[in-house]
Amino acid sequence: MAANKQIEEGLGFMPKFDANGLITAISQDVETGQVLMVAYMNDEALKLTLETGNAVFFSRSRQKLWKKGEESGHVQKVKQILVDCDQDCLILKVTVDQGQCHVGYQSCFYRAVKKDAGELEFIAEKVYDPKEAYKK
Repeated sequence: MAANKQIEEGLGFMPKFDANGLITAISQDVETGQVLMVAYMNDEALKLTLETGNAVFFSRSRQKLWKKGEESGHVQKVKQILVDCDQDCLILKVTVDQGQCHVGYQSCFYRAVKKDAGELEFIAEKVYDPKEAYKK
């Protein structure tokens, strides 16, 4: 089987990391289908996620591993990982206890672009107080 055919249609998991050693990882609520957040994983974060069942990412701004919920307590329990056809993007189907966005919303996608594309509008309400969650 040719390499592309193997990646696209084979059963071997061969994640394709970018030039920075990262792969895009989208967290989605397994119950509701709501997209919660987009982050990145390096090889170590992916391995830890697979080993522990808890979502672990790589923080590009802090240049270190980041276990989702390590500060806020809002962990993501991974139920399934989907991989796209090129194996360069992952979807983590997760269960969550409460809000996943660091500013207090259930999802990081709490605003929408208005039709005139010049402004945003809120489409969600805050579900927790980030000042309380991150005061540790």
